[in-house]
Amino acid sequence: MNLFAAAKKLASGPALLAGAAAALAGLALANHAAARRAEREHPPRGRFVEVDGVRLHYTDRGAGQPIVLIHGNAVTGDDYDTSGIAERLIDTHRVIVFDRPGFGHSERPHGRSWTAAAQAELLHKALKRLGVERPVVVGHSWGAIVALSLAARHKADTAGLVVLSGYYFWTARPDVLLVVPAAVPVLGDVLRHTLSPLLGRLLMPLLKRAMFSPAPVAKRFRAEYSDAMALRPSQIRATSSDGALMIPGAVRLRHRYGDLGAMPVAIVAGRGDKIVFKRAAERLHAEIPGSTLRIVEGAGHMVHHFAPAEVVEAIRSVAAAAFAGTPNELRRSPQRAVREGSALAA
Repeated sequence: MNLFAAAKKLASGPALLAGAAAALAGLALANHAAARRAEREHPPRGRFVEVDGVRLHYTDRGAGQPIVLIHGNAVTGDDYDTSGIAERLIDTHRVIVFDRPGFGHSERPHGRSWTAAAQAELLHKALKRLGVERPVVVGHSWGAIVALSLAARHKADTAGLVVLSGYYFWTARPDVLLVVPAAVPVLGDVLRHTLSPLLGRLLMPLLKRAMFSPAPVAKRFRAEYSDAMALRPSQIRATSSDGALMIPGAVRLRHRYGDLGAMPVAIVAGRGDKIVFKRAAERLHAEIPGSTLRIVEGAGHMVHHFAPAEVVEAIRSVAAAAFAGTPNELRRSPQRAVREGSALAA
């Protein structure tokens, strides 16, 4: 390389860096504008409660025995409306649905570790603030770990538990590697505001198919789920952080499952779940004395969208046992639990 070529290369280096920085800044501005537009188009439909300095968005509808619904990753509390679960319960129950910290319209302050246990504590305090006593707690996917944490830490304040398509035991999860970069401080901040939303738009169709497979994506989910809300930098942060904390959350809970047999517990999973295999549900059923297990044929990870009537039936069964003053009914009848699971799987 002659002297002129070397000088030209050195001169072009700063220009390339400046161009890359300008491109990233442009992406950040575009993503910020898209996030604000998404929030204007999807305003909060419920109310807010502030707990420990965190502003949580929630809906509180219906009357009667309280049911708390905790959503999974990549979605918000609206997922229980889109699936039809909330509307089926509202006629007979008081139904409280939270946006978990960082999702939907709930805040997720920096400087805290938002483990499943930390989220469970926050929701428990929020329920106390709202005057909700001894609810049946329902959790889907990542929300199932939060629901289990809440029930394990506050047994006296939990009437019953229903978990759907949850990740309960440590297994190798290569997919976690995909979300870790966006959860890393500094690097994650840059990615979430620049490249991650763009990559998310490209991968979103594949993600939805994986969530619902082997069933097709539900029509109502396709119509009502907002990609733009899910791909805001703030929600990407929550989704990525929760993905990175999924395995530690399950590991910490592992030795507390056996203590939950004193309350009615229902476990529901799709036989074709590609995100969390059904054997996780079967293993949890074996760990919790007297729990019921329902394996739904043809369903994937989004079992509550595929079979909302069966999920609501499981919730109502737990509520009936809990609020009838017989919390040990299911524990005394393990054979009945096996028959119920087998009947639905047949």
